[in-house]
Amino acid sequence: MLYTPVSLALVSFTALSLLTTTLSAPALSGAPPKVECTDSNPNKVLWIAPDSDIDSDGSDIPLYHNGVQTLPQPQRDDKGATILGPHNVAIELQNADLLAPPTTDHGSVKNFKWPYAMSHNRLANGGWARQQNVYDMPSATDIAGVNMRLEAGAIREMHWHVTSEWAYVLKGDIRISTITPEGQVWVGDVSAGDLWYFPAGYPHSIQAKSSTPDGAEFLLIFDEGTFSEDATFLLTDWLAHVPKSVLAKNFGFDDLQEGLKAFEHIPKEELYIFPSLPPADDKRDDMVVPNNTPQPFTFPFSKVAAARKPGGKVKIVDSRTFTVSEKIAAAEVEIEVGGLRELHWHPTQPEWTYFISGTARITLFASQGNAATYDFYPGDVAYIPPSFGHYIENIGNTTLKFLEVLKSNRFQDISLSQWLALTPHNVVKAHLDLPDEVLSKLSTTKNTIVL
Repeated sequence: MLYTPVSLALVSFTALSLLTTTLSAPALSGAPPKVECTDSNPNKVLWIAPDSDIDSDGSDIPLYHNGVQTLPQPQRDDKGATILGPHNVAIELQNADLLAPPTTDHGSVKNFKWPYAMSHNRLANGGWARQQNVYDMPSATDIAGVNMRLEAGAIREMHWHVTSEWAYVLKGDIRISTITPEGQVWVGDVSAGDLWYFPAGYPHSIQAKSSTPDGAEFLLIFDEGTFSEDATFLLTDWLAHVPKSVLAKNFGFDDLQEGLKAFEHIPKEELYIFPSLPPADDKRDDMVVPNNTPQPFTFPFSKVAAARKPGGKVKIVDSRTFTVSEKIAAAEVEIEVGGLRELHWHPTQPEWTYFISGTARITLFASQGNAATYDFYPGDVAYIPPSFGHYIENIGNTTLKFLEVLKSNRFQDISLSQWLALTPHNVVKAHLDLPDEVLSKLSTTKNTIVL
């Protein structure tokens, strides 16, 4: 089944005006009627949905078909009615399965979607940062995330925090550094698709290199839902609140006046993100001493070969391959048009999923008859509690790519298809009344992605 909500490029402020375009609501059968458009401006198109040659009862098929211009309405089959009040068309188009839920949805499920486009953005001289935590999405109790951008040469101030930090580079090249409690040091470079990890309390720095003129953008994942990017321990913030005589004594100045003078120019408040000269091209030129930690704090995930699956590909990283990453495991998943991240759940691990490209939908099963379907676009986050059954479906017309992040040192999931295939078939038949020919087609190996 292909289901392609419109690209936002097709929605414009002029499209929201209905004065020059005749639109009508979908028919009660679930398929919208053809409508007359009195304006040839392509920007007036509200929705162009995909071809669908699937014969269905209409319980979950796309409500808007190819070439039909339709104002989205909360109607499916013979249920619902048109909106008589105001429309927020852009939001309705991005949340079509909330506007007119599949008939398989039922009950109450806590919101599990947050678009970074809705996050407050902290702007700085040299970049910006926006976060998602439990205060934005209350269901996300165990994982929080930050999306950060640094211009070339810009620095995220030296700092530390009470949670571990796992990072994925979206664009550009970055140099990081950290030290361990034993005084061991690691300086490393990462590029798009690569990772770094800092255990809780380890001080570190992050700087965008100038190898790309636009600098870098990346995701930071924290193993605590209440984490706030505004509550980290910053170098300048701390030193601004220590008497300069103490600083002089701490850093070994025998002459107090000389020590006071040395620290008279330190910032009086935090820098957070600030511009600077780019780091040296070769990281060895930045090292005070050679790297001497037992394990690296960076991981070249971009160079890991993905496992090909029917309908896509996937690669997994956890503490078995990135040893220092003791709290976070992840999969980078790509799903072809029409493909599906198979029905599954994670036994004890919460899942934080970030959508990089494409369009997706997830139906979350929360037990006791509760299920809800949400649609996702690039920059959106999904949060799935442990053991909640779900799938991730590519409903767009391009490849879907996302990060599936778990709060765990191991990446684990349980495949519904594999479970049924390996359970005594008489037990499965007693539950689902499936014929033998269907049971024989179930895969005894985990597919991960199906098409």
